[in-house]
Amino acid sequence: MQTTSAEITRLLKAWGRGDAAALDRLTPLVYEELRRLARNYMKKEQRGHSLQATALVNEAFIRLVDARAIDWQDRAHFFAVSARMMRRVLVDAARARASAKRGGLAERVDHSTAVDLDRFPASPADVSAQLCALDDALNTLAAMDPRRAQVVELRYFGGLSVEETGHVLQISPQTVMRDWKLARAWLARELSR
Repeated sequence: MQTTSAEITRLLKAWGRGDAAALDRLTPLVYEELRRLARNYMKKEQRGHSLQATALVNEAFIRLVDARAIDWQDRAHFFAVSARMMRRVLVDAARARASAKRGGLAERVDHSTAVDLDRFPASPADVSAQLCALDDALNTLAAMDPRRAQVVELRYFGGLSVEETGHVLQISPQTVMRDWKLARAWLARELSR
């Protein structure tokens, strides 16, 4: 039986009001969708990456459960916040790898070839450094244009389709594509500096 968006929204709101039983009923309803999002993102990671999709979902879900101050609006809001949590987990892991490999904080690297958000460099150090640089650039973009940053976050880190992203942000698929193209161009320019 397919769970309706309304049922997930009802459980999210109950959980937000402190109903622990609602979280128990919600978890199996959203877990597989979270794993699908994580698998979509992990396809972009280098083979042999230490963080697997299930671990990514588990860590993101732990952070979601600990985030008590979220006023859940609906299913779409939940998956948008989940995408943000997955991004944080991945960036934190990348920063830790970069720090450990370099004996200190992550260093800035040349990103002139990093204009395609669909591909990362081959070496793990480059992947970590690029993910950190992408996160920094995305934070800058969010300060200037929050919606375009959300489009990148949902599509790239969350693995959402154009239609799903439009639903989450309540904008048309055409607007999603326009924001996606402009954000990618801006990020490419920013990363090439």
